[in-house]
Amino acid sequence: MDLSLNPFSSGTRLRDMIRAIRASKTAAEERAVVRRECAAIRAAISDNDQDYRHRNMAKLMFIHMLGYPTHFGQMECLKLIAASGFPEKRIGYLGLTLLLDERQEVLMLVTNSLKQDLNHSNQFIVGLALCALGNICSAEMARDLAPEVERLLQTRDPNTKKKAALCSIRIVRKVPDLAENFMGSAASLLKEKHHGVLISVVQLCTELCKASREALEYLRKHSVEGLVRILRDVSNSSYAPEYDIAGITDPFLHIRVLRLMRTLGQGDADCSEHVNDILAQVATKTESNKNAGNAILYECVETIMGIEATSGLRVLAINILGRFLSNRDNNIRYVALNMLMKAMAVDTLAVQRHRVTILECVKDADVSIRKRALELVYLLVNDTNVKPLTKELVDYLEVSDDDFKEDLTAKICSIVEKFSQDKLWYLDQMFKVLTLTGNFVKDDVWHALIVLISNAPELQGYSVRSLYKALQASGTQESLVRVAVWCIGEYGEMLVNNISMLDVEEPITVTESEAVDALELALKRYSVDVTTRAMCLVALLKLSSRFPQTSKRIQAIVVQNKGNTVLELQQRSIEFNSIIQRHQSIKSSLLERMPVLDEASYLLKRAASSRATVSLTKSAPSAASGGSLKVPNGAVKPPPAPLADLLDLSSDDAPVTTSAPSTAPNDFLQDLLGIGLIDTSTAVERRLQVQIF
Repeated sequence: MDLSLNPFSSGTRLRDMIRAIRASKTAAEERAVVRRECAAIRAAISDNDQDYRHRNMAKLMFIHMLGYPTHFGQMECLKLIAASGFPEKRIGYLGLTLLLDERQEVLMLVTNSLKQDLNHSNQFIVGLALCALGNICSAEMARDLAPEVERLLQTRDPNTKKKAALCSIRIVRKVPDLAENFMGSAASLLKEKHHGVLISVVQLCTELCKASREALEYLRKHSVEGLVRILRDVSNSSYAPEYDIAGITDPFLHIRVLRLMRTLGQGDADCSEHVNDILAQVATKTESNKNAGNAILYECVETIMGIEATSGLRVLAINILGRFLSNRDNNIRYVALNMLMKAMAVDTLAVQRHRVTILECVKDADVSIRKRALELVYLLVNDTNVKPLTKELVDYLEVSDDDFKEDLTAKICSIVEKFSQDKLWYLDQMFKVLTLTGNFVKDDVWHALIVLISNAPELQGYSVRSLYKALQASGTQESLVRVAVWCIGEYGEMLVNNISMLDVEEPITVTESEAVDALELALKRYSVDVTTRAMCLVALLKLSSRFPQTSKRIQAIVVQNKGNTVLELQQRSIEFNSIIQRHQSIKSSLLERMPVLDEASYLLKRAASSRATVSLTKSAPSAASGGSLKVPNGAVKPPPAPLADLLDLSSDDAPVTTSAPSTAPNDFLQDLLGIGLIDTSTAVERRLQVQIF
């Protein structure tokens, strides 16, 4: 070791250690180097080596940053801090901030050294102590050293004031009760000219407002004028190279002052009135073609929306956001959309003026902007603009990306259900959605559509004809197929005979055979989907009654599922074949149209189902705790039925369950026990009526 080297300027040994660590080819080699260095440092600590204490501490800090334990060097930090020279103190305080935190008990021993250094005549040593205290201050240290820091806020040196203000922030966060000690000094420091002091003091004032209601009221009375002056001076100042960023003078100070104004003006009309003029000046004079200027404008809009601003100022702020939407930068458009969503609660009419631009954002290439814009469009919809907005969204649905179609479909369906006052318009929009993205339509949506069709007898013919044409054009959308199949089964004669034609319709020619063709094609196309196939079988059974000439063909189609491995389809096939073949006398009454579905009760049931889904999501029951058990074919295993249910002798008032169909052995038992045909047909009729709901 060359002892002739200057210990305060030479870093040779530290560089050598870094080279050795970086030259290690494996983790084991690196650990070996670190172990050797740590052993050498421990030996130096044991020998009380003062000449190289600072160098050992520098190496310990590097080892600490690599993730190795360095607790054995904590006392060396305190010894360096207690030294008289600035170089030792600099390394000691740096090690203190890195190797220790406020939870270390050793930190209690450094309080006295900090107090002495805060009162030191050398401003650089005072700065070291303030930086260290601002980083590791505990609640106990804050109480002990708060008077020294408060005194340093009144010194002449701007760097000391700046560091004292930053240290005060840490003290106030740790002990909010001390906020009243700093609020007077903070308000007076707003008269400073030095930008570093100003930005630190503004941040201190913001922290004081969060910590104490008393400090908030005090600063509202004594700091608003100072903040207005600062913002006016910075906005009108000439070019200053030390504070200039892309032609904007100190945008960081701009933003800090605006945030503090938002805190002070929130819920206070008098304070808001004082800052209205300067906010309007900043909003109109700041350049929007530079990123720094956009940051100031965004913060200015935030402040306007957060205080009790005038309506004209709010319109100005929303117009700024509208300009942001035309910016090329994706980040600027995204934050503008976020802010416009908040502005909806303040001034909906002003946001509505930018509806066209927001709709263009729905078609943006960036998926985050598309989703945020879609949420904003959903908030913009009302009774007066629902039709044009829905048309725009439906038109875009056809060309949108597959990843975005699910969200877009859900929003369109929600808008149509919420704001539709005209049933015909509602049906048209839902038919378009089913045709374009029926695979993304939720079950409760098309269930609600069927309920509405059931309750609109004047539109049933129009509905079945529209759905038939849509089915011919696009038979790959699952929800469209289900609704179309249901309507063809219920209103097939309206389709064939063009019953209940509307003025907007053109007659179409559909034969009975073509109607059956449509159902047969859907049955074959959706061979995997049990629900769709079951609905097709029910619709075919009903058409066998409505179109007697196609009865034989329908029977042949139904019989094809007698050997199906899915119990539900097999049982339907057997029962329906029996009805077509042997029970012609009751078929017409059994297969008449379903009664009008109670729309009010369905909506209540749907709302209850939504609440149940939310509760199940929060705590899903396990099989052991009584949850339903999964069995093959996607059915839910029912609980063991009592004897009365097995023999179908239960009361007529008993609820009809749809979780699982009655099994074929029950039919044999009924025949064996001589139970009449009417009972069997009644059970089938019940199953027909609850096929969906």
